[in-house]
Amino acid sequence: MVPGWFAGEGDDFRLLGTRCSACASVFFPREDAFCRNPGCPGGELAEIPLSRRGRIWSYTDSRYRPPSPYVSDPELEWQPYALIAVELESERIVVLGQAVPGVTVADLTVGMEVEVVPGVLNEDAETTWTTWHWRPTGVGA
Repeated sequence: MVPGWFAGEGDDFRLLGTRCSACASVFFPREDAFCRNPGCPGGELAEIPLSRRGRIWSYTDSRYRPPSPYVSDPELEWQPYALIAVELESERIVVLGQAVPGVTVADLTVGMEVEVVPGVLNEDAETTWTTWHWRPTGVGA
């Protein structure tokens, strides 16, 4: 949905972040203007693919319809979904995202390994808006 936040398909799907050349801080969402580390003198920011896997740091469920700009059809019954905060394997930063459809908070535990996969945020007759979802490892698409 947001240009530059992810790329690829299937097993090549990755979130994209940036890394500072001076202090090696990693940012997601990406930072393109300046290093957000207050102790850094500043360096070049380079795009990097982030780890595909991580461990659940925290989770909850969304039981209400979020306000705009979240896109949903007010005519349809609201379907709750699980939100997962994942500590990425290599970068050790926490990234929030939805669980894949069908995975509920009852299926999750803190410390469980998950992987990032492409998901659908919304679609209509002409367009499919892609986002990312977290899926417990070992679970098929």
